[in-house]
Amino acid sequence: MDQKNSASRIGVLLVNLGTPEATDYWSIRRYLKEFLSDPRVIETNRVLWWFILNLVILTIRPARKGRDYAKIWNRERNESPLKTITRAQAEKLAAHFSSEPRITVDWAMRYGNPSIPSRLQAMHAAGCERILVVPLYPQYAAATTASVGDRVFETLKTMRWQPTVRFVPPYFDDPAYIEAVAVSLEEELAKLSWKPEVILASFHGVPKEYVEKGDPYERQCTETVRLLRARLQLDEERFRLTFQSRFGRAEWLGPPTDGTVRALAQSGVRNLAVVMPGFSADCLETLEEIAGENAEIFRHAGGERFAAIPCLNDSAHGMRVIQGLAERELAGWI
Repeated sequence: MDQKNSASRIGVLLVNLGTPEATDYWSIRRYLKEFLSDPRVIETNRVLWWFILNLVILTIRPARKGRDYAKIWNRERNESPLKTITRAQAEKLAAHFSSEPRITVDWAMRYGNPSIPSRLQAMHAAGCERILVVPLYPQYAAATTASVGDRVFETLKTMRWQPTVRFVPPYFDDPAYIEAVAVSLEEELAKLSWKPEVILASFHGVPKEYVEKGDPYERQCTETVRLLRARLQLDEERFRLTFQSRFGRAEWLGPPTDGTVRALAQSGVRNLAVVMPGFSADCLETLEEIAGENAEIFRHAGGERFAAIPCLNDSAHGMRVIQGLAERELAGWI
């Protein structure tokens, strides 16, 4: 490889949460073990958690989660939708930068494959001396964004010649992101033959203790919803903030999505839509938990019509957000 050309290369690495390799018990178990062993995800006594995780959770939970993943699995490609979508986002971003030969675009998962170390090492081997890491989380949380940083820096520690690394910051209030979510929501609602009486903005929850320790996640979710309300011209009754995916016995951020869905149906709401602005790509939490479980909860409690709004994914709206973030953060490098 020509040393002059390789030395000037720039890498852009999209990173999302993660995915198991298959839906069988052992594949799910390996994925859950990596995910739930991360001290950023579970902040508790490590010795006690080791016993709980290995003797209880990893014995029971893989079979149940495997059934959930099987409901949404992309059988054509034999992979999870999150992997399919993240790959597509990277391919479209690469096409966007096709006129700039110095830029290499790749993608990775924080848990599972392709791993962050494997892709960083591949970029470095290809001559990328500068790498822009794009955590695909609009709102910052230590359990997501910071965990990506941890894995990146752990990888850099193994390199004698380290590339210069830059991270895209949280974009919870970025005008392009707010507009993309709003326009996407409006377009999806226009396809329905009915109008929702209430729209929920559901975000992945975190234990309340994490916020009390200084995590800005709740504040950033709240600001995203405030900006979306203003853009959509909806009040707090019509457009509500909730948190989903509670795990364990600790107190989590609320109000909970499933409890709110049930209460709305019981109070007489018949038409409900849910948008998930904290997810950049559809995954288990959006396709199975919201479109599946919560739709069933709503109808069982007396509701009639339920719409789960797709995430931005690799749509034109979603790609404008990712492209804009990458172009902004690459300023000075290209």
